[in-house]
Amino acid sequence: MNCLFVINDAPYGDERPYNALRHAMNLVKREGVQLKVFLVADAVYCARKDQKTPEGYYNIERMVKSLAKRGKVAT
Repeated sequence: MNCLFVINDAPYGDERPYNALRHAMNLVKREGVQLKVFLVADAVYCARKDQKTPEGYYNIERMVKSLAKRGKVAT
């Protein structure tokens, strides 16, 4: 199965990027799944190094790094 996630929201202030990445992280663990994540617009900041994570949020940078090891992440 091939999956493509297109994320276009900023990493913090909205839960959509977090939920998309969380869903992608669970799918990439399955056998036979080819996953690609495409970051556009404000979502390119999800891949920014040394992010300052606001209180109460997950570190999106770590999630992107984890996915990049298993799938493909493009900006």
